[in-house]
Order: sequence, then structure tokens, then C-alpha cells
Amino acid sequence: MTERKPPGVSFETWADRQIREAEERGDFSDLPGFGKPLPNLDRPYDELWWVKEKMHRENLSFLPPTLVLRKEAEDALAAAAEAPSERAVRELLAGVNEKIREAIRRPPPGPPLNLAPIDIDEVVREWRERRTAGGNGDPAD
Repeated sequence: MTERKPPGVSFETWADRQIREAEERGDFSDLPGFGKPLPNLDRPYDELWWVKEKMHRENLSFLPPTLVLRKEAEDALAAAAEAPSERAVRELLAGVNEKIREAIRRPPPGPPLNLAPIDIDEVVREWRERRTAGGNGDPAD
């Protein structure tokens, strides 16, 4: 479609001819999504839909760093509860604690962190109690 519209031909007629010829050549037959409904047609229109989809595809977060760290700490505590060994619990929480300490030293932009380093010994004690109560014994490393 690099040619120019000839003079004296209406734009609609010229564009329709270009589309018809492309269809006849099969230019549209192997496009991705051909014959499939458009995604998200049932959702209300969002002006930033393309930004959100791009961020989702790139696995990016649009949360402020402090909220991301709060979520990471929450996930680490949940993972620690299911950890296979005491060493794994300590390693999981040590990494998060270092990030929390750094955020306390140099507060990132966004809402306040309102989070203190996790008491690893207390979490390990609770982990041991759950293991003992569950009949798994104490598999501490």
C-alpha cells in the first residue's frame, strides 16, 4: 500500500480497492489471531489498557517500592512456613531482612514502609512447633 491515491478517485473507493486486493492476495489470511474474537471486549474501556498489558507481558510492577517490599515480606513468611528445613527458613528471611534494613536506612519513594526486620529466631521457633505438632519431628539442619 505504498502507492498514492490517484486524483479524481474518492479516498473511500481507493482504500476499499486496496483492502480488497490485499484480501485476494491472501495478505490477511495468516495474521495472528485470525478468526478469533478480540480479547477483553466484555471489559469496560480503559485508556491505559496498552500500558497494563505491556507491564503484564514484561512482568513489571506498578506498585511503589515500599508496597512491593511489604508483599515480598508477606510472601517470604508464607514460604518459610512451608520450608523443608530450618536452614531454608533462615535463608528465605535473611534476604528479605536485608532489603528491609536497606529500606529503613534509605527510604524509597512512596508510602512509609512501616515494617521492621523479621525476627528470624521467632519464626524458626514457630516453624519447629508446627513440625513437632504435625508429627514430623524436628528436621533442623
